[in-house]
Amino acid sequence: MTKKQKAALAVAALEKEYPEALCSLTETEPYRLLIAVRLSAQCTDARVNLVTPVLFERFPTLESLALAPVSEVEEIIHSCGFFRAKARDIVGMCQMLIEKYDSKVPDSIDELLKLPGVGRKTANLICGDVYGKPAIVADTHLIRISNLLGLVNTKDPAKVEAELKKIIAPEKSNDFCHRCVLHGRAVCVARRPDCLRCVMKDFCSYGSKQ
Repeated sequence: MTKKQKAALAVAALEKEYPEALCSLTETEPYRLLIAVRLSAQCTDARVNLVTPVLFERFPTLESLALAPVSEVEEIIHSCGFFRAKARDIVGMCQMLIEKYDSKVPDSIDELLKLPGVGRKTANLICGDVYGKPAIVADTHLIRISNLLGLVNTKDPAKVEAELKKIIAPEKSNDFCHRCVLHGRAVCVARRPDCLRCVMKDFCSYGSKQ
């Protein structure tokens, strides 16, 4: 079986298991989702979903956040970890969105990467979820599951993204990433994957050995 064939099986299995490929972050407005993704680095989405309503109640517009004292943002997002860097990036990206992008979140990877604190994972998620473009969001769940399946043999996010782009149908890629997150939390848990319950065990390189 080729990697492309295995990828197609994985896409189909996860589509059936998780019909709704939803992002775990609850913010939907583009600049707010961008901020939520930045907060999610080294932090659970559940925690971010508790913090963002407080942040956006205090600073309800892009303009108000661009003018926000970094120290006040730090206080609100403190529980998300790495709060100093994140607060600085949030205020900086809001300022840049206003000054350079006419208050609109860019729709290309290259432009998104110019924003403070935005890496490829964040840029791909915005392109996929906001603009409906093909995207590979190489988060920890996707990296782990792709390696266990035998689709990739690297833990480098950029390499995982590049390899999966070759074997996953572009129109399926964004939802596949969301479904891997759901599966990684429910079944293929780090350090203790429940292979007997896995819908991909019959063609998973790791699962078939268990």
